[in-house]
Amino acid sequence: MAGMVMRLSARADYALRAAIELAAAQDSHVTAEQLAQAQKAPGKFLETILTSLRRSNIVRSQRGPDGGFWLARAPSEISLADIIRAVDGQLLGVRGERPENVSYPGTAAPLRLVWIALRANERAVLESVTLADIVSGELPPAVAALTENPGAWV
Repeated sequence: MAGMVMRLSARADYALRAAIELAAAQDSHVTAEQLAQAQKAPGKFLETILTSLRRSNIVRSQRGPDGGFWLARAPSEISLADIIRAVDGQLLGVRGERPENVSYPGTAAPLRLVWIALRANERAVLESVTLADIVSGELPPAVAALTENPGAWV
């Protein structure tokens, strides 16, 4: 597996970072501009991401002098997977297809099972880590254990 990289879109990366900032802000409203500054994100791009997060009921917003964004649910109820799906759709596609819809001829047929397993593994991590875990710095034990293997860092 050395050299393999999970591909996380720029949209998903900024969405996660914005949501973490909102989780850290507790219940206070944070403006898009403040989020963009805190995470060195392009403002217009971040605004479209926040719109996607609002449509998926991950954040709420209010206009005006007291305006800004805040989380729609408790940080402990929002997984990283929820955020990635809100901006990018389903996790892990193969050439834009869902793994269960991909088939290979002949001897390559078992490759489809590898993609299914990879998605299940990715999903297991992303579903189990919440915004509250990130803000507290305490990852779930099973996820933390994966980081303890020196090979994971290479």
